[in-house]
Amino acid sequence: MSVDVVSQSTPELVEAMERLIPQLSRSAPALTAEQCEALVAQPGVYLFAFRPDTPLADGSTPILGMLTLATFTIPTGLRAWVEDVVVDGDARGQGAGQALVEAAVAYAQSLGARTVDLTSRPSREAANRLYRRAGFKLRETNVYRFSGE
Repeated sequence: MSVDVVSQSTPELVEAMERLIPQLSRSAPALTAEQCEALVAQPGVYLFAFRPDTPLADGSTPILGMLTLATFTIPTGLRAWVEDVVVDGDARGQGAGQALVEAAVAYAQSLGARTVDLTSRPSREAANRLYRRAGFKLRETNVYRFSGE
């Protein structure tokens, strides 16, 4: 398994977005090539991609999982949020999610982030187990959302 920070948009990244975003969200459309370029060019936002070590039958090593790490500085220091963790259905249960989360946490720490946070719906039981295994602790807090609607 390998996890890398994506530094530029490619047709392969656009294809991965088309395949993975629907597995992440029923309502979010896949990113276009231009949107992929804008995502990876954002300061403080890091897109991690997971690939298998062993090529598939066709010889390819496609992106089978992604995670976004967003970092920002506030008066109390550099903070980081993990967002949009998704692993292709055919690759789940093989350590891709763990590899992505561990890589993102290590990267955030290397940047000097004081904390790394994330949210996950309670119904996502496997994801919640993964986050606990990776060292995340459940916080006593409320999460509020303003949607502007």
